[in-house]
Amino acid sequence: MSLAIGVVVGYVSLSALFVLLMFAVAVRTSGRRLTKGPSWWWTALPIGAGAAPVLALLLATGLLPPKGISLIPVAGILIGGALTATYLSGRRALDELAQRHGEVEAAMSLGLLFRDARLLIARDNAATALVPAIDQTRTAGLVTLPSAFVGMLLGGASPIAAGAVQLFVLVALLATEATATVVTLESVARGTITTD
Repeated sequence: MSLAIGVVVGYVSLSALFVLLMFAVAVRTSGRRLTKGPSWWWTALPIGAGAAPVLALLLATGLLPPKGISLIPVAGILIGGALTATYLSGRRALDELAQRHGEVEAAMSLGLLFRDARLLIARDNAATALVPAIDQTRTAGLVTLPSAFVGMLLGGASPIAAGAVQLFVLVALLATEATATVVTLESVARGTITTD
């Protein structure tokens, strides 16, 4: 993979194709961990909804230069975060719904719609999928030295520049994971992502 990345980073078009490959692998990985049924491909929605807007915003504002050397690592961080958030929130929501299916039925018998009843039961547990991202953001620099920071320091950047880059990566990652979690929860509540 290092050799492949070394080749594609010099070309924006090849880098974009590589990012699409990363996205496809993330969808397949997260989807197949969540379900063995045909709904696995629905994980493309939360992963894409989490990573794509943040990546587009970073490119549009100029915070991320449109070069393969910066596009591939940042896209990888965002897509990887969306993958993790999608799997964790989806798994927790599906497990909660399986364990508390009687409560879902009771909520529906009281007049709640299918989506609303499932959302009522699964929401709180699925939200815990964000705990790792929140903890990573809160403890960055105090407990851990994140990879973007260390990489920039090793590359010769000043600690201030490395810290600034790491800050925007952490905020972008938190936004990505929060969006992916919300979209995953909505997909589970609507029944598009199921355990079947």
